[in-house]
Amino acid sequence: MLTINILCIGKIKEDFFRNAINEYSKRLSKYCKLNIVELPDEKIPDKLNINMTEQIKEKESNNIINHLPKDTYIICLDLTGKEYSSENFSSKLENLSQITSNITFVIGGSLGIHKNLLNKANEKICFSKMTFPHQLIRIFLLEQIFRAFKISNGETYHR
Repeated sequence: MLTINILCIGKIKEDFFRNAINEYSKRLSKYCKLNIVELPDEKIPDKLNINMTEQIKEKESNNIINHLPKDTYIICLDLTGKEYSSENFSSKLENLSQITSNITFVIGGSLGIHKNLLNKANEKICFSKMTFPHQLIRIFLLEQIFRAFKISNGETYHR
């Protein structure tokens, strides 16, 4: 069975986000083994400069690197990444599942992902050029993974 890992910076505090994550996690259990690892975010000072931004991104990204499973295909969610339709994303996951049993999605902190982690990634994907809260992107990702499995299995799912 395919293992999907989601490594993310920050904890989900709101119950409504947690409920949605739990619901999609339950739905996905039919299709894959899902691991969600929440790593602590760094405190962002009120007066932030470019050096501080890079230091925070590097520290958070190094923490993610230390938690990456061995022999995994790494997909970072990043604004510079490739955009997929749901059908193309489904095909991508289906193709990956034939060459690896372990896929890891990375959601960085609110400042983004440092280049040291982006350079390790096999791929970068972007859900939108718009900015969303990281908690919501986690739900978007879970929903799209679930949709991808439904599509690849020829099962109906609302459009």
